[in-house]
Formats: sequence, C-alpha cells, structure tokens
Amino acid sequence: MRIKQIVVLGLILSILVAGSTGCLRRAQQKPIPGPRVEDTNKPEPKISLFVNASGEKKQIGIEEYIAGVVAAEMDTSWPVEALAAQAILARTFTMENIKTGRVKKLHGTDASTSVEEFQAYAPEKINANVRKAVAMTRGEVVLYKDKYIHAWFHACDGGKTATAAEGLAYYKEPTPYVKVVEDGCLKITVPENRWWTAKFSTQQVRQAVLKSTGKDPGEFSQVRIAKKGPSGRAELIKVGGEVLSGPALRLALGSEVVRSMKLDNLYVQGNMVVFQGKGFGHGVGLCQWGANQLARSGKAPEDIVNYYFKDIAIKKQWK
Repeated sequence: MRIKQIVVLGLILSILVAGSTGCLRRAQQKPIPGPRVEDTNKPEPKISLFVNASGEKKQIGIEEYIAGVVAAEMDTSWPVEALAAQAILARTFTMENIKTGRVKKLHGTDASTSVEEFQAYAPEKINANVRKAVAMTRGEVVLYKDKYIHAWFHACDGGKTATAAEGLAYYKEPTPYVKVVEDGCLKITVPENRWWTAKFSTQQVRQAVLKSTGKDPGEFSQVRIAKKGPSGRAELIKVGGEVLSGPALRLALGSEVVRSMKLDNLYVQGNMVVFQGKGFGHGVGLCQWGANQLARSGKAPEDIVNYYFKDIAIKKQWK
C-alpha cells in the first residue's frame, strides 16, 4: 500500500514540475496519431447496392457489404489483423464515395459490385476469418480533419509506398495524410511481385501514348524515365518527343501487365519496349502484402492503418 502511495505522490510531483517548467506540458500536448474516437449512438446504415451481373438493386447492411469487399480484396486466409485493416479502409472508401454520389449518377444506388465503378465484391468468399475482421473494426472509418480520406490501397509497394501525385498522378487536392514508408512487403510477397518483365511493341506503346495524351509520339527509338518520385517510381516517362505520366502510361498499356511504375529498367530493344520492375499496383496508401507482414509482427488493425497514413483519426461511427 505504501509503495502505491509513493508512486501516486511521484506522479503528482512530476505534474507540478511540468507546470513550472513547461517542458513536460509541451510533450503532453504533442498530438497522438490516429486516436480512436468512440461514437456509437448511430445505428448501422443500410446502403443500396447495384449488382452488375444481374442488374438487381438491393438494400444491404454496410457491414455485410464490407465483408464481401474484404473477401474480394485480400486472401481470406491472411492474418485477421491485416483483413481488419483492409475493412477499415474499405468502409472509409465506401462512405467517402457514397458522399460524392458517383454511382448514384450511374445506377441510382449508393454502390455497385463493379471494381471499375466502385470496388471489388465477392460475398461467396466470405469466411469466419473475414467475419471476425469486419466485426472487430465495426463502424470504424478514417478521417483527416473530420473528412473521410481517400482510402487508397494496393497489392505490393515494391519496397516503398508512393505519394498520390507520384503513384496516381493525383493533383485534384492535397493529400498530406499519405505517408511514404518502407514495410518489408518484398520479404513475404509472391515471386512475380519481387521482379517482373513486360514487353510491348513500339507500335503498342505509340498507341498507348496517343490514347493517354491525344498526341502521337511518332516513330521512336528511345524511351526513358524523365522524372522519379520520392519512392523511386517513374512519375514521368518520355517516349520519343512526348512526355506523359507513368501512371497514365501504365493504365493505357494494362495495369495487370505493367504491374507498377517501380521500374528498375526501361529501354527499347529492336522494335520492343521492355519494362522491368517490382511491386504490383499504384503504391499509394496501404500495401496489402505489407499489412500482412505488419500483422505477422503483432500490429493491431489500427496500428497498420496508422503506419501508412498520418495525422488521421480512426473513428467508430455506428454501433
């Protein structure tokens, strides 16, 4: 009992000293990244979902919908903490996009099952692991200055994540909450993400540049990276006399083939253009293989989200 009293008196004395010096007070005022703010008064919302395969429109609880998204976006056998981090971002993506009303303009619904229109959805893959991940983060979304963030994620960052400008050529608004970090994902990812090669004819690349920019680079014998971003990705690429964004060229050529803009080599060989690199995806925000690695090291879902985003609040918006 006496030991406890001494500890309490010590704490009180520390606080009094801090009040007189101001040093500890300043340390205490430093914001803690990613606080969880509980607000469980609201009931779980239902959303309207357009099923693209059948044309059906149905009402579904958002948590049930998020389970279908998580099951589509990640390997359902992965650590539950990684799946739960994905659930937080999928929930945030859903709420942010419902607010913009993009799918409402297309189908008159809040969301759709099309990955091109909204996000991937595979309810048939839902298992106990997914259900646990969704339940443990129920209602949690990510906010920056009380607004939903752009909840970007990708498969494998190739060793380092990217800014939105670098990885997505996104300049519409500032995204200061996106971090550039290393996460060790290459240690555990599949071989095709560690190193890949993609080849296209010069004519295919020429057409891709024309499709992206509206300008024909003409016949060319050289292609090079004109600018690299903070993570080393090809932010700008010069094809002949034309310069375009790396992300735009990747999309025009096929993002499943040109797996990322984390390029180690880019050159013309005869009548072929050779891309060689690592990673899979745009590299912005949460890296799914990195989340897997962080979960294996004992990180909680909220810790994983905070690893990839900064100055954010993770808030529980419904009970």
